[in-house]
Amino acid sequence: MNTILIVDDEKNILKMLSQGLSLKSYKTLTAASGEKALQLCATKDVDLVLLDIMMENGMDGVQTLVKLLEQDPNLNVVMMSAQQDIEIAVKTMELGARRYVTKPVSMEKILFNIEPLLELSRLAKENEILKSQIPAEDEMVGESAAIRKLHVEIKQVASSNLGVLISGENGTGKQLVANAIHQYSNRSDKPFIPLNCAALPEELVESELFGHERGAFTGADSMRQGRFELADGGTLFLDEIGDMSLKAQAKVLRVLEYGEVERLGSQQIRNVDVRIIAATNKTLSEEIERGQFRTDLYYRLKIVPIDVPPLRDRKEDIPILVKYFAERLQKNMASAPKIFASDTDVVFQSYHWPGNIRELKNLVERLLIMVNKEIIQPNDVAAVLPIESDQIQMLDAATAYQSNTPLSTLVDSAEAECILAALKENEWNIRRTAEVLEVERSNLYKKMSKYNIARPDADN
Repeated sequence: MNTILIVDDEKNILKMLSQGLSLKSYKTLTAASGEKALQLCATKDVDLVLLDIMMENGMDGVQTLVKLLEQDPNLNVVMMSAQQDIEIAVKTMELGARRYVTKPVSMEKILFNIEPLLELSRLAKENEILKSQIPAEDEMVGESAAIRKLHVEIKQVASSNLGVLISGENGTGKQLVANAIHQYSNRSDKPFIPLNCAALPEELVESELFGHERGAFTGADSMRQGRFELADGGTLFLDEIGDMSLKAQAKVLRVLEYGEVERLGSQQIRNVDVRIIAATNKTLSEEIERGQFRTDLYYRLKIVPIDVPPLRDRKEDIPILVKYFAERLQKNMASAPKIFASDTDVVFQSYHWPGNIRELKNLVERLLIMVNKEIIQPNDVAAVLPIESDQIQMLDAATAYQSNTPLSTLVDSAEAECILAALKENEWNIRRTAEVLEVERSNLYKKMSKYNIARPDADN
């Protein structure tokens, strides 16, 4: 729920606007002076301020505007005035006000001015969250030929405005590829807006894409900008576009051809400049044959096709991904750091990973949480993978042969496990552990450093 602060020295105005906005499901705060407004904005989460210019007690509206924006430069401030003074209006806009409305103010006029601003604020917050959740393109981990080819394709297509159709199984990272294309493009400073077409009921897809006016349908209590308008100047990512209805497909095609959108319940045409990147886990040519996808839209989207390979086709990247996920995930864990023994690679690589990278990441996180030892062994991994018991025995007996693991690597792994076990048995007493293992203490310290073995408490 958005919070709106109303600032006016007329009690009737405060009461009227507060009651009207509350009926529209907004939370309201009121202030009869600029000083009180500053105090409220400093202590409350305020999404928008309705600010009267002509206030007689204390600071006037212009002075209050300046102070408010010093506290929060991104705050939405809409100025209100009984005077139709163009000079004052221009001045407040130059100072950072978003809109200027004249009194008397009706609820319809207020909603017309504040709803687009609140929608843009919502977009900005969602975009920041999205950026924090999606790694940059240089974190598309892997060194296989397939992933190197993908990097090249991303950089080649990014500089253009051509449509891109990304194909790949679920969990392969199609949205990551789309985000990387956007970040490398000349639109990178504009919004990257995603929409999962499969996650929305069919009746809501058009509203999400094109927006709606208040009262356009049951439940449309306020105006809402669609994803096309929100992505203006930037990139719209249509994930799982194969699940979009034919009716919505026709409207998307119109936007591609004419750059025009029309909100539901409106007859006003709005021009948008949006690059569309689409993704699907379906074979769209088969959907066309079934009459479920438009041929003309398919060819408009597939100007540049990009195929994201499944994890089973680039198994050489799995050890790199495991190490990357383990290090990244453990940054937010309070437990002692854990590592995967090198001979776990063959177990990871023996599985076909139908859920691809997403499944691998989830499994690594599960092992880090559930395995109560510092070095995670092949049996630990095999125990949580749907591998037959005879396969597990074969892996245990012939790990070196199957993975072509160097003997030195196997010896190091075994030595690290023995040292760790001896340290625990001797309560991390270095002198006693060295005597038990019949090595010099200096040599034991060197091996502990080599295998990244550290006492879990800070006193070590």
